[in-house]
Amino acid sequence: MRNNVEEEYRKLVEEIRNCKKCPLHKFRKNPVPGEGPLDTDIMVVGEAPGRNEDLQGRPFVGAAGQLLNKLLGLAGLERAQVYITNVVKCRPPGNRDPRDEEIRACLPYLIRQTQLIKPKLIIALGRHAARTLLELAGLKWQSMSKQHGHVYDASIEGVKLRIAVTYHPAAALYKPPIREQLKKDFGETIRKEVERIKQLKAKKEHVEPKLTRQTSILEFLGRSSTS
Repeated sequence: MRNNVEEEYRKLVEEIRNCKKCPLHKFRKNPVPGEGPLDTDIMVVGEAPGRNEDLQGRPFVGAAGQLLNKLLGLAGLERAQVYITNVVKCRPPGNRDPRDEEIRACLPYLIRQTQLIKPKLIIALGRHAARTLLELAGLKWQSMSKQHGHVYDASIEGVKLRIAVTYHPAAALYKPPIREQLKKDFGETIRKEVERIKQLKAKKEHVEPKLTRQTSILEFLGRSSTS
């Protein structure tokens, strides 16, 4: 099963690298598919690559990425534990906001990433990521000021998960009030979600060995009764 996921993911990355579905491919140096473990419970979704990301082909490697690493720490996470991507995989010229048609062109890639990884939690960074993900799940988008720090039960193309909404780290680089809101969202709301996921995982791991032992005993008893 895991080999199938890895193979499908390699195909997806190759598609993104060769994508010409919107004009952004004319300006990019490197598309930015995303990075991180495919068996993670947590995805982080931003809006679009910036200059540094375009040069390296990796998400969140500039100043906003350094801040994101610190914010993940507040939530009890390390960068290597989460899968990071963007709604749009190529850099918009001049770091402008992604346009609706560019988001629509890239959306199938994000959906396929979600289906392959099957996260329990998606952290949506910024209004474009939050709006796209919430609307994809049939939920209402209002504004970042109203919805940051909130978590929503959702289903995206059959994948049941929760979406945590917060500001994009780039918005906090020169705006201390937003930085404080981000720190609170990650340190409180998102941290609670992470702890909830860890507790559920630990409970599942505790139950499964018991089930395995019970199955083994039943199989033994069944063989004994027929011998």
